[in-house]
Amino acid sequence: MLSLRNVSKYYPAGFGKTYVLRNITLDIEPGEFVSIMGPSGSGKSTLLHILGLLEEPSEGEYLFLDQPVQKLSERRRTDIHRNHIGFVFQAYHLIDELTVYENIETPLLYKGMSSSERKSRVAELLDRFNMVAKKDLFPNQLSGGQQQLVGIARAIAANPKVIFADEPTGNLHSEHAKQIMELFKELNEKDGVTIVQVTHSDINAGYGNRILHLKDGWLEPAATASV
Repeated sequence: MLSLRNVSKYYPAGFGKTYVLRNITLDIEPGEFVSIMGPSGSGKSTLLHILGLLEEPSEGEYLFLDQPVQKLSERRRTDIHRNHIGFVFQAYHLIDELTVYENIETPLLYKGMSSSERKSRVAELLDRFNMVAKKDLFPNQLSGGQQQLVGIARAIAANPKVIFADEPTGNLHSEHAKQIMELFKELNEKDGVTIVQVTHSDINAGYGNRILHLKDGWLEPAATASV
């Protein structure tokens, strides 16, 4: 599903280069739940952003659904983002001026879904996430955990093939963090959504079926994980 071949990422530094990622070769299969771990500055978020088409690799090749990313037109990239990728961020990234309902509906508008289909899908997600009573509230009227639930509902609204999550529980206390991770596990096991998360938490990483360790931009041998 996702294949990296000798991917590196660097930035110009004086007369040389500063490498953030080095020679990453990696395959992620459909239905996997992969956790990426490593110390600060190890390249975790950069790797996630390359996988999610938010950044370009400096070297190497990336195949998304068997398509070479570097050769994709801007239109095709946009299509992939709208139809196949969901992102969940540590800082939620909800639109402050939109209600819960409108935030969840946004990706469906970009996808060109009809009004009746949008209403049905948003209603389904509000019910699933126990947010029906909060559909007309704005993000600043919600707790951090509730905002992240809305962020996840928005991420899965368009039925993506893969969700990329960057420290999804980093701003939450332990009870809400567990709720979010259990939700990811359900999306992976019951809905078959491929999930790739960056996390500092050993507990969160254990929800995945594979852990990738990065150190100084290098990918170390993977370990098996289970909850």
